Amino acid sequence: MKSRLHDVWAADRGALNGWLSIPSTVTAEITALQDYDSLTLDLQHGLVDYQSALELMQAVTGYGKTVLARVPWNEPGIIMKLLDGGALGIICPMINTAEEAARFVGACQYAPRGYRSSGPTRAGLIYPDYFKNANDTIVTLAMIETVQAVDNLDAILATPNLTGVYVGPGDLAVSMGKPPALDHTDPEMAGVIDGILQKTKAAGLKCGMHCLNPPFMADAVKQGFDFLTLASDVRIFTAAQAAGVAEFRKLGGGDR
Repeated sequence: MKSRLHDVWAADRGALNGWLSIPSTVTAEITALQDYDSLTLDLQHGLVDYQSALELMQAVTGYGKTVLARVPWNEPGIIMKLLDGGALGIICPMINTAEEAARFVGACQYAPRGYRSSGPTRAGLIYPDYFKNANDTIVTLAMIETVQAVDNLDAILATPNLTGVYVGPGDLAVSMGKPPALDHTDPEMAGVIDGILQKTKAAGLKCGMHCLNPPFMADAVKQGFDFLTLASDVRIFTAAQAAGVAEFRKLGGGDR
């Protein structure tokens, strides 16, 4: 039961994460063919539900990526179902307190570490040693995306068996009274995000962030981030379509 994410982190490298919001096995497989270290299925703001998440996991199995899922909310039922379906990690939104973090992590771990129910239907099929290794393999990333979460960060980071945190810059900006955006250059936002990074690294945990552009991501790795998401399938597809159409129109598009 191997996880490419753990191998990347063991080599002290930053992991590149792909983001799947479209419930299509074709676009998922195209993404899995790229050199990502992990892929995240987005059940919160993406168009993916549980059935399509299961189909996406089946589509990308065998490509050597660690498959994670961002759940809609901190609800144990959907967390456990996604893990039973084969996800090797969970990104949980809106973790604002230590109690919420403990509830999240507990749902991902079998006793005595947590309260996850045993019944890994698909995970047990594709990982014969699943029960033996699940607790040590499952990645748990708590999203830090509000002022309240930043205020409670020390307590959240003290949660046993938490892998790390995942900065949600859009909601964090909104919580601070700013427009939602990725790849922040706003000094106040950049300072808050750097503070999250420094505290997380000091606690010995992993720090991830949702990003938009590769140059920003490369700089973030040098700053110490461990897990960086490149936009999403929707954004990448939209940008490629827009660029191609714009270039064609600029070149006279349609005129003889």
